Amino acid sequence: MTKIVNKEILNENTILMDLHCPLIAQKALAGQFVILRVDEFGERIPLTISDCHQDNIRIIFQAIGKTTLKLSRLNCGDEILDVVGPLGKPTDLNADKVAIVLGGLGCAIGYMSAKQLYQNKAEVDIICGFKNKDLIILQKEMEAVSDNLYICTDDGSYGFKGFVSDKLSELLQEKEYDLVVTVGPLIMMKVVSKVTAPLNIKTLASMNPIMMDGSGMCGCCRLSYENKIKFACVDGPDFEADKVDFDELMVRNNFYRQQEQQALDHYCQLLKKETE
Repeated sequence: MTKIVNKEILNENTILMDLHCPLIAQKALAGQFVILRVDEFGERIPLTISDCHQDNIRIIFQAIGKTTLKLSRLNCGDEILDVVGPLGKPTDLNADKVAIVLGGLGCAIGYMSAKQLYQNKAEVDIICGFKNKDLIILQKEMEAVSDNLYICTDDGSYGFKGFVSDKLSELLQEKEYDLVVTVGPLIMMKVVSKVTAPLNIKTLASMNPIMMDGSGMCGCCRLSYENKIKFACVDGPDFEADKVDFDELMVRNNFYRQQEQQALDHYCQLLKKETE
């Protein structure tokens, strides 16, 4: 059992939790993730480690599915049945000038990479995008681990009006980067790779396919990479973006939308009956 030692509500559906996991906290590096199960009846879900401090790991997630909604209802002092990790390969952060390009919840995932780079004296620019200013998360934290933080909003309610790829294109007219790390929606990472590929800038994208066991045995997290099959849980989750078949992966990630919605609806009905 793993105890929740801290919980914060970051915006309308985004939750931050610190979990007491001493062994994982001692080993985890940027880009790695855990797989957890809320209770004995729950499914196993992957969540990237956003940060580590002392004996705790930090996870940040959106309560948009059955399991994440169930997880969001737990509070400080409650326990999660099991947490396994750290899993996946750490992000290769061997660079001096880096742009970290993040979208939405991807900010929680990319934060640890930015922190590690900044501590190693790299020059770090962070570009992060949100639909509007009410959804912005981790602004102060990202300011503390970057030389420049550029916040973009789709509607222009805060910072730069436009997409992160637009801001990256603008910066590339005056700056040079050894590495670009991008985390966010698949379509966003695909567009970022289209911006950097013609300039031959190494670009790492964090993949988020359907995942089950985290050991490469089930094959759920497969993706096409350089026309070969790779598994995000053991070969990734980071891959060179211009070699990933994003279109195929976007189709695969939508395979179970109907079942996911049915599970969420059923759980919400149970919650409603509890309050009646």
